[in-house]
Amino acid sequence: MMLQEPPPSPYDLQFRLFDFPIRIAWTFWLGAAVFGWHLVDGLDRVAAGVSPGRLPLLLLWALALLISILIHELGHAFAFRRYGTESSIVLYHFGGLAIPSGQSRNHPAAGTGFGNDQFVASLSAPRLSHGQELWIALAGPLAQLASAILLVAMVKLAGYRVMAFALMPWPLDRIPGVTDGRVLDSFGLFALVTFYVWPSVLWSILNLIPVFPLDGGRVMRSLVLIGGGRQETWLWTSLIAAGAGALLGMQSGQLFLAILFLSLAMGNYQMLQGGPRF
Repeated sequence: MMLQEPPPSPYDLQFRLFDFPIRIAWTFWLGAAVFGWHLVDGLDRVAAGVSPGRLPLLLLWALALLISILIHELGHAFAFRRYGTESSIVLYHFGGLAIPSGQSRNHPAAGTGFGNDQFVASLSAPRLSHGQELWIALAGPLAQLASAILLVAMVKLAGYRVMAFALMPWPLDRIPGVTDGRVLDSFGLFALVTFYVWPSVLWSILNLIPVFPLDGGRVMRSLVLIGGGRQETWLWTSLIAAGAGALLGMQSGQLFLAILFLSLAMGNYQMLQGGPRF
């Protein structure tokens, strides 16, 4: 599947943060360049007189994206820790994953990992309650979105505008007041704010679409099961939402989104036909 974790490589960057093992796969930088090129190129063209060039802007974009996705995965990881399971984090070309290490604070066990783009599941995973699964799934996008809101609030309190929202689709581009105020004096700071707010808001919202295995699909699954619904109910809901996402992506010319949701729709259809259930 296109969202699977890449195998370890000697070119990966590894460190620990808050005692969580972090691995940044070399493919993360490739994905960042692909996903950010259109935004970087557009900003460079608009600010031709003051822009430092595409390469410095691309590096700034990659840094902002790294922090944004890392905060997302830390949200999942801290939620796992809250329920007694430690996890590791992998950032790769399609976002990130928070993967339980198999070592619970209470007892050794395999687990289910919740990522920015997918959930990695194990048949031997310790059973979490549906309520716990719901909060673990929500923790990532909510942490990412909260970080963007905090940055926006700081910029607005200083009297400046946040132009990242002008680049977002309706209705985000119509939020009152965010694009009012003075332009940031430093172009580098302007670019950094734009590069952080844009993916942190859009991608966290995208991840909450009720399509399994996105975070929103996990949330929807938990809510259906908490309400006494059947497995087929959340799978059909996920399949229909994925099909709608693929159609919308094709109609709007967003080829990547169309391919992504088509792939997710096929995965959900296979699960309906008797594939693995999580």
